[in-house]
This record gives sequence, structure tokens and C-alpha cells, in this order.
Amino acid sequence: MTKLVLDITTTLDGFVAGPNQTLEQPLGAGGERIHEWVYGLVSWRESHGLAGGESNPDDEMVAASRAEAGAVLMGRRMFSGGAGPWTDDANANGWWGDDPPYDVPVFVLTHHEREPLAMQGKTAFTFVTDGVESGCAQARAAAGERDVLLAGGANVAQQFLRAGLVDEVQLHIAPLLLGDGVRLFDGLGDDLPTLEATRVIESPTITHIRYRVVR
Repeated sequence: MTKLVLDITTTLDGFVAGPNQTLEQPLGAGGERIHEWVYGLVSWRESHGLAGGESNPDDEMVAASRAEAGAVLMGRRMFSGGAGPWTDDANANGWWGDDPPYDVPVFVLTHHEREPLAMQGKTAFTFVTDGVESGCAQARAAAGERDVLLAGGANVAQQFLRAGLVDEVQLHIAPLLLGDGVRLFDGLGDDLPTLEATRVIESPTITHIRYRVVR
């Protein structure tokens, strides 16, 4: 059965981005440090058109998550960093150039309508304006028997958690204290999800914990 998996990297003190996010620093001040663990892995480098890299248990986990994903969900800010009309967005086609690293259908939650955007490879972006339930349904249909990967950012992750749509949470916890920025689990209200750990993978640079959302 298709699962919706929130897959995201966070600091030890719960931040997924630093403060003062801009187009020049989309992850905010110090935010690039959160993802340093992944940049040198073979699977990440291959998906971004780069050669070389390190193969280790972290790399195997990333490769397996990519193989399991049949569709991706993300928010507008993760896609382009913008927030208003698309005509005013200086990064309207996203961060990744003509050949994004997904190779599956991607559904972008936004308040502004736009025609689908087909890119090189198998990546095509569909822009969803009628809420998280619609985005979830469309992504599940596109994923077939594979999982739907909820990539972020924090605000969209919180919307899906509040709506009870997340089946599993895969956290990559960096041994880093950022002190300020965008927290992953803010604004969830009083009806908090119950999580059960199902897998832990440790390495010197990152700890991967996968949780099942208990219904």
C-alpha cells in the first residue's frame, strides 16, 4: 500500500533551516550545514549529475528511499523560494535547472495557479492550489504502488501532519545545534501524532530514525 513518508533533515535542536532565508541563502543563515552529510554520497551526486562520491550505509539508505518514491510533494518555498504571483518569481522554474534530481512526478503546494511544468528526464511539476488533501490524493495516484515522499519545507510538513495524512516520518538528525531558524514541529496544535520508531541507522555524521505514525 502506498505510504506518505515525511523525509527531512533536522538539527539536534529541531531546525530544518536557519534564520533569514533569502534567494541567495534559501536555507537561511547556517542552513547549508544541516545537509552536509548528504552532499558527498554517490546516490545524491548521481541524481544531481555529478560523478564520484562515497558509498556507505548513509548512501544505501538514501538510494533506497529514492527507489521507494513514486511521487514527491513539496511546498512553494522549497520549489522556488517565492511566495507571490509566478510572474514576479525570479526563480519560477525552481532551483535545479532543466534536469531536476527527482525523476518522478512532483506536486507543489501553492496559492497561485500555474500550468504543469515538464522538465528533462521523468520530472514534471504539477502545481496544486486546492489544499493538502488534494495534493496527497494526486500524488498517491501518480505514485502507483510506490510511496509518496513529502520533502518539505516545514510549513507544508506541519499542514500534512495536522491533517493526519502522514503515514511515516523519516528524520535525518544532524549532530548540530543551530540555535535559531525554522522549527520542524511548530504549530501542530493539541492533537499531536503518536510515533513509533521502526528503524535506526547511525553514522558519525547523521542519525536516521524512521517512525510509524500510530493511528
